[in-house]
Amino acid sequence: MGWLLLLPVALAAGMAAPTQFAINTQLRQVVGGPVLAAALSFLVGTVVLFATTALVRRSVPELGPIASAPWWMWTGGLLGAFFVCASIVLTPRLGAATTVGLFLTGQVIGSIAIDHFGLLGVPVQPASLTRIGGAVLIVIGVAIVQRF
Repeated sequence: MGWLLLLPVALAAGMAAPTQFAINTQLRQVVGGPVLAAALSFLVGTVVLFATTALVRRSVPELGPIASAPWWMWTGGLLGAFFVCASIVLTPRLGAATTVGLFLTGQVIGSIAIDHFGLLGVPVQPASLTRIGGAVLIVIGVAIVQRF
């Protein structure tokens, strides 16, 4: 699939984040807390993902490779839970735009570090001054969004 065809998918996924933040913030009010709201959000997502897996896979995966995966590969769910809980707590306090902007800033800084050092199996892409400058511009943009 060409880069231009992937662009709308990436933009839609990006727009899904603040929508999810707002929905989960409202769910928090109904269920009485951010952790339960996040758990319910993950439960729905888990059901949908298992159902989708059942539809698209032709065979059951072998458990051997799954069970022998390095410990750190299992931390993705932990990080996702932190991300969702943080969004539920921060969105009503900071607003959707500032929350997403700060998350984006953290994502770009973390991504530059992961790329630069080739962490977690990602190909090395040095942290050039241009890339660092782009991250600084994001920080400035978030500050403008927050201030005005």
